[in-house]
Amino acid sequence: MTREYLKKATLTARSGASDVNEIVQGILNDIEDGGDAKAMEYAAKFDQYEGNVILTDEEIQEAIARVPEKLKADIQFSHANVKRFAEAQKSSMTDIEVEVVPGMIAGQKMIPVDAAGCYIPGGRYSHIASAIMTVTTAKVAGCSHITACSPPRPGVGIAPAIVYAAHICGADKIMAMGGVQGVASMTFGLFGLPKANILVGPGNQFVAEAKRILFGRVGIDMIAGPTDSLILADEKADPMVVATDLVGQAEHGYNSPVWLVTDDRALAEEIMRLVPVLIDDLPEVNRDNATAAWRDYAEVILCADREEMAATSDDYAPEHLTVMAEDLDWWLDRLTCYGSLFLGEETTVAFGDKASGTNHVLPTSRAATYTGGLSVHKYMKIVTWQRSNADAMKPIAEATARISRLEGMEAHARTADIRLAKYFPGENFDLSAEEE
Repeated sequence: MTREYLKKATLTARSGASDVNEIVQGILNDIEDGGDAKAMEYAAKFDQYEGNVILTDEEIQEAIARVPEKLKADIQFSHANVKRFAEAQKSSMTDIEVEVVPGMIAGQKMIPVDAAGCYIPGGRYSHIASAIMTVTTAKVAGCSHITACSPPRPGVGIAPAIVYAAHICGADKIMAMGGVQGVASMTFGLFGLPKANILVGPGNQFVAEAKRILFGRVGIDMIAGPTDSLILADEKADPMVVATDLVGQAEHGYNSPVWLVTDDRALAEEIMRLVPVLIDDLPEVNRDNATAAWRDYAEVILCADREEMAATSDDYAPEHLTVMAEDLDWWLDRLTCYGSLFLGEETTVAFGDKASGTNHVLPTSRAATYTGGLSVHKYMKIVTWQRSNADAMKPIAEATARISRLEGMEAHARTADIRLAKYFPGENFDLSAEEE
């Protein structure tokens, strides 16, 4: 490939990452041993909050009353879209039966996990959309119990809009607790909650590490790193729109990579001129993140043609992938590695993040090479079953006995032998292992 880097990142998403494993493991051990009381100690230390951990119905209604009606309408709109898309996803998953050999029926059955724990960030930003994305999909999947967990603000509690979103989307309990202590409480079934079967939702490095450590004893959606975004743009793209979208994603965090891949040098140079101007125009709280992300992590890559652009994109496997180029159907058919794809100028990553219906909990750090984002599928167990009559069982038992003996698993073989002897008495079977 002949990629030319007009701007090369000086850092990567893994640069400077501190080793938080020991800290997180210690907190998890303390809380598992100490239960509710120890979790409350950490909540007082990190959340600086000593109110009710599980919100009462009265507290939920009080929070809802503080949400402006226009914001409620926007949340309802987003919820309806996410729910509609999730329901369509679920309808694509079906129980099946197939007669693998005459008389032997094998099947697939979809069973939702029982209890879901949905973590909703609430630090610098109130992640209203994360409440919608995680709780709605769990509800549509059919989880019996859904806990929504979000860090409270000192002396205030959970942001009212998050409470409202979690409530209307179907949370059974809303927990005012953040970080590792919140994740641990859902996993270990503290404060009267059922033990979570799966943990979902974005969070900081401590939340991500807690999920990584707990994976195995509990399911997780994915191990997430800093959010990342890539834009594919050709000569027809509007440089101001592309630059605005790059800045829009750079504000996520100081270490959030944004990448531009194009086959047009003039377009790339104009976008590189525009981005710092747009960043400087942001409010200070947003400007600092975007400045660092663009300075240290952003890349602008010039390719020879659209095939090389597509190959570069698949290599980066971005969380968010936007195409602003001609022949969108070609890109849709060609691209294979991304968390979520945004085709054309009329849509953008922020639409997917907030209100268009697809989920915004997506794979980062090249995880899109092997997995997709959060959906109803993540909450579903695909299990199998079988039943057989005696005639269908006969050749399967013979093959099983011989394969088992060849593997040295005599007890396995005898589970087949006994059935052949019972249902076909007097028949002689060659069930010995033969290896050349």
